Amino acid sequence: MEWVETTAKTIEDAREAALDQLGVGADEAEFDVIEEPRPGLFGRVRGEARLRARVRPAQVRPKQERRRKGRSDKSSATVTETSTDGAAETTSTRAAKPAPSKPKEPSPSRRSSANGSTTTQRSKQNEEQQMSNEDRPESTVTPDEVGAAAVAFMDGLTAAFGVDGSSTLHIDELELRVDVAGSELGLLVGPGGRTLNAIQDLARVSAQRRLGDHDTRLRVDVAGYRERREAALAAFARDVAEQVRTSGTARSLEAMTSSDRKVVHDVLNDESGVSSRSVGEDPDRRIIVEPA
Repeated sequence: MEWVETTAKTIEDAREAALDQLGVGADEAEFDVIEEPRPGLFGRVRGEARLRARVRPAQVRPKQERRRKGRSDKSSATVTETSTDGAAETTSTRAAKPAPSKPKEPSPSRRSSANGSTTTQRSKQNEEQQMSNEDRPESTVTPDEVGAAAVAFMDGLTAAFGVDGSSTLHIDELELRVDVAGSELGLLVGPGGRTLNAIQDLARVSAQRRLGDHDTRLRVDVAGYRERREAALAAFARDVAEQVRTSGTARSLEAMTSSDRKVVHDVLNDESGVSSRSVGEDPDRRIIVEPA
């Protein structure tokens, strides 16, 4: 996937600007800090933060081994306690006995220990998510195979929903788009496209991650919803740009998803006399349009 490079006063601002350009959330991107601001005299900061970012390649979920319980295991049972993210913490063997009628509440000290372990595991996961591409295995699956798997998933999903729809695959090098056409497909879109976004995530798991794809970028559209929304956002952004130019006053837009912010930023970049920036944290992150 291609990298984008951004600069800002702080690393965090440069990171958020990169997310807006990529049109993805923080959990779908990886970052490489090129330059950090340097401390100057009297507490001032010299220079700017500069980093590059890209959409993180999909990772293959490792298979979990399952042990079959034999006859010799009847007298004892192996108990594995796990943290909330699925990482094993402790393993013990004890004699099997009937489950108590009411589970015991864990003690405060044990709960605190589990929370600390969970925090450590999550920290390790964040470090693994920021691995460079050189640390990941090379992907051998082709875009056609990934696209075919995504189409099969969407066809199966529409059939499960009991609606009449057919999926079409469009491939532009590493960019994949699956369009679902048919009648009465509103159930697959949902309010504000939230159901469609969830379906797109499931399609990525079913196609990209299951096949071990690290390179392609998959998008799913239903009944042309995304195309219509992007057109509406573009028209809205141009209208806001005209209002800001005329009034000379900055305007704060409503909170948007990263993909919607990307559409607005792209349109405003082509508008003269205005500039745009994002402020806040997801899901309340919004765009500020200012006179240039």
